[in-house]
Amino acid sequence: MSKHHADLSLIFHALADPTRRSILTRLAEGAAPVTELFEPTGLRLPTVMRHLSVLEEAGLIATTKDGRVRTCAIVPEALEPIRTWLDEQRSIWESRLDRLDDYVTRLMKERNNEP
Repeated sequence: MSKHHADLSLIFHALADPTRRSILTRLAEGAAPVTELFEPTGLRLPTVMRHLSVLEEAGLIATTKDGRVRTCAIVPEALEPIRTWLDEQRSIWESRLDRLDDYVTRLMKERNNEP
């Protein structure tokens, strides 16, 4: 079993919330000021700021401040640890299913060859 990215749990935690996923979906279109991100959520600004904090802690977004305006941008390469982990899981399960298929096929052949 390979070692996993140290922040994998943080990334999954950040992605577990639909509001945070919605924010990431919006940021995939381009950087946006916090005011633009919080308006469609229906949540209070401090709540959205906590969501942004979780996303930033996980490395999924980066924020910059210009005067009084805080702008957020997605960091797409931060999703690579998840992609790697999912690819590893897919490989493991495909291998297991292939072995199961071979086993069932062998059993069926043995059963059909019985007198």
